[in-house]
Amino acid sequence: MIRRLRIDRCAAAVLAVAAILALYALVLPVNNTTVALSLLLAILGFSARWGLAEATVASLVAVLGFNYYFLPPVRTFTIQDPQNWVAAVAFLVTAVTASQLSARVRRRAAEAEARRLEIERLYELVQGMMLSGTSQRAIREFVQRVVQVFGCNAAAFYYRPADAFFRSGPESAPVSDHDLLAAAEIDHLSVEPSRQRAMAPVRFGGRTLGSVALLGPLPSDQTLLAIVNLIALSIEKARAIEDASQAEAARQSEALKAALLDSLAHDIKTPLTSIKAAVTSLLGNAAGSDLELLTIINEEADRLNQLAAEVIAMARVEAGKLHLEKRPAEAREMIDGALAELANARAGRTVLIEVPADLPLLDCDPEFVQQVLKQLLENAFKYSPETEPVSVSAVPKGARIVIGVADRGPGLDDSERPHIFDKFFRGRRHRFETKGTGMGLAIAKGIMEAHGEKMWVQSEPGHGTAFYFTLPVAAGRVR
Repeated sequence: MIRRLRIDRCAAAVLAVAAILALYALVLPVNNTTVALSLLLAILGFSARWGLAEATVASLVAVLGFNYYFLPPVRTFTIQDPQNWVAAVAFLVTAVTASQLSARVRRRAAEAEARRLEIERLYELVQGMMLSGTSQRAIREFVQRVVQVFGCNAAAFYYRPADAFFRSGPESAPVSDHDLLAAAEIDHLSVEPSRQRAMAPVRFGGRTLGSVALLGPLPSDQTLLAIVNLIALSIEKARAIEDASQAEAARQSEALKAALLDSLAHDIKTPLTSIKAAVTSLLGNAAGSDLELLTIINEEADRLNQLAAEVIAMARVEAGKLHLEKRPAEAREMIDGALAELANARAGRTVLIEVPADLPLLDCDPEFVQQVLKQLLENAFKYSPETEPVSVSAVPKGARIVIGVADRGPGLDDSERPHIFDKFFRGRRHRFETKGTGMGLAIAKGIMEAHGEKMWVQSEPGHGTAFYFTLPVAAGRVR
């Protein structure tokens, strides 16, 4: 069809040149310059309207006709005067060169128009995908809109994170799931003009998101790459929005949970205080079985009271409402204070305290740090044999002091160590053997993080566990 159209145009161009030659040769006698300029204008018109091939054919016919009718000897193809040879050659070169330039300008204009249309289509595609809520919804929107906007026959997409395939319709059947899986592994755009098919991997930041395939009339390779980059950006934007929404929902859920726990703990503490006061009063006059029952009530009330205190502390840690009152403090005094509060739990256990006499003062909130030490010491007493000592150390490391509490218990399994500071986490071996809530270490770490410091654990199964945390040295306060 295209070849027949080009032949018809060439024939029309020849007829037009013949008409101009006949007009000047038979009807309007003019000089040779007028004839040459008229022919040249016609050739430029053919080049601008149709293209280089038609203009070239017209140029050759025009040179032959100009020679035959207007260059002496007239009505022969011979040229006697060398100047006329120069004129004929100059006309041919000028006509062909002008045709080429005109065709090039026309081609560049067509390419610019095509690029403009592709940019407009890309912009339309971007607009259509901007409001996609989730990554999979963005992909569904893409496979439908890319067909509508770019006039493709079909589109298909493989999304690796969800191992899902998306298609614009049954027209995309020539691209199998296997083809899409293979396209995700290649490193470049693959275009098959004979099959009118293009396939490319979709990547973002070095991470493969999947692959895309387009069927039918295809845009330029640059536009195809732009489409691939666009869908990658759209997926990542949608995924980032999903993550942000989930994170916000989780944050609000945690905040609500913390508020509820705080409120509940405060409501529990009031009746616990009354129960404790009543039991303490009754214990003074009880005897026999009554004394035993009241003692149990008293101990369990203490346990509930401690649980309520831990819940309140955990709620404050999670809400970021710990109000620290930092001042210079002695490590030894805080350690002694924690041991004094744990006199009953210690029950004669040997505690080795390794604190240098010239240890600098610490910049911290002593009450909160003492609470951390109390939690670590209580853990050591609970989870190590009564015959084994517990060690407490304080060692200067530059501008900080590293405080540690170590026991000689069974230690932690490798699978438990990463979760030891998680809220409500308890080891499998001690979950039912030892009383506790699993909040103490989470609270201790939260207190250290509120100080801007860190806490970590070192453990070897069968050889005990050691918890460490750092505190800064008080400025200008050295013992």
